[in-house]
Amino acid sequence: MAQNVLGGELETCGTDPMTGFFRDGCCETGGDDTGVHTVCSRVTAEFLEFSASRGNDLRTPHPEFGFTGLKPGDRWCLCADRWVEAHEAGFAPSVVLEATHAKTLEWVNLDELRKFAV
Repeated sequence: MAQNVLGGELETCGTDPMTGFFRDGCCETGGDDTGVHTVCSRVTAEFLEFSASRGNDLRTPHPEFGFTGLKPGDRWCLCADRWVEAHEAGFAPSVVLEATHAKTLEWVNLDELRKFAV
């Protein structure tokens, strides 16, 4: 079983909308996941605006991919480097530590993640 950043079993991040690289609700990762979608976040309007400004509009639905679009408060598996980028710019959303994959610790340390814990 995959581990979370706290060393326990990785919990489900969200199923409405269905998140995760594998669209199974978990922030699991693998060889094909070049974006490393490992940070379980509760997105905010500010983060969604920031992400759109960086070329990744997560608000707009894309039904052809089964994506309904995100709204503030939704849980979503973010790319680890995008979360760090948002953090450095002052727009990092909160983090669900129990549902954030341990691989995230290659980008950001646990003490910093704890500051954003839900």
